[in-house]
Formats: sequence, structure tokens, C-alpha cells
Amino acid sequence: MEKLSVSFGTREFPADYTCDGEDRSPPLNIEGLNENVKALALIMQDESSKEGGNFTHWIIWNIDPVRILPEGLEKEPTISFPVSAVQGRNDYGEIGYRGPCPESGTPHRYIFKIYALDAPLSLEAGATKKELAAALAGRVIQFGSTHAIYSR
Repeated sequence: MEKLSVSFGTREFPADYTCDGEDRSPPLNIEGLNENVKALALIMQDESSKEGGNFTHWIIWNIDPVRILPEGLEKEPTISFPVSAVQGRNDYGEIGYRGPCPESGTPHRYIFKIYALDAPLSLEAGATKKELAAALAGRVIQFGSTHAIYSR
């Protein structure tokens, strides 16, 4: 599987992308997409969570194959601007992005996993991470990840 280069721009979350700020989804740079990519999917998780690193903050798929995922995407099931995409439920039970909001103390590490797909997924808005993971099976042709930390 080919590797993607994914960057967040910084290794520490700016407050605007957390519960201590605007709680906007952050921008991500994606490089190395091949011409066969038809859609992207993203999973963002807290690797330091009490749940063993499985706390999901954001799942989004059928993203247009773009080099820059813009910041501040709407917290709606389906997005049509500035990119087209479908969003699922995070572990807060909400649709869309919900930024870092850890308890005080040790910094938490948040990972962004980007999947480049050979076709858009047939998955309803509001799906869970488990449902997204099942839909990704056999569709991923490129993969990349990056991380950032945040503490309060």
C-alpha cells in the first residue's frame, strides 16, 4: 500500500481547535495522492484516553480527494462546501468534529489517520467508527497519519 504524507502544521494543538477555543476542525495537508484516489476518509482519535487510545473525536468520509482539508468544517451529517463529505458520530455521540478536551495533567496524543479510497463508500451519515472501519475493508489504496498533542 502506498504511503501518504499528512501534516497538521504543528505538533501541538492550537487552542482554536480544542474545547478551550472555537472547537473548529483543523486543516490537514495531504501529499502524494495518486490519480486512482476517488475519495478520502479520516479518523481522529485520542491515543492517550482512558479508553485505551480508542476515544474517537472525528470520523468523516467520502471527502473529495484534496491536498488540503480546510479548517472549520460544519458539524453536519453531509457537507457540500468547501469540500464534499459525509460525517459520522464521534464518541461524544455527536456528528462531526469535537476537539481535544482532556483532563488537566499529562499531554494527550491525538492521531489523524487518512485513508485514500478507490471508490466512495456506501455508508450513511451518522455511522460509527466501527461501521466506517468495516466499510473501509478492501477499499484503501493509500494511507497516512500524523499526530498532535494537547494538554490543559
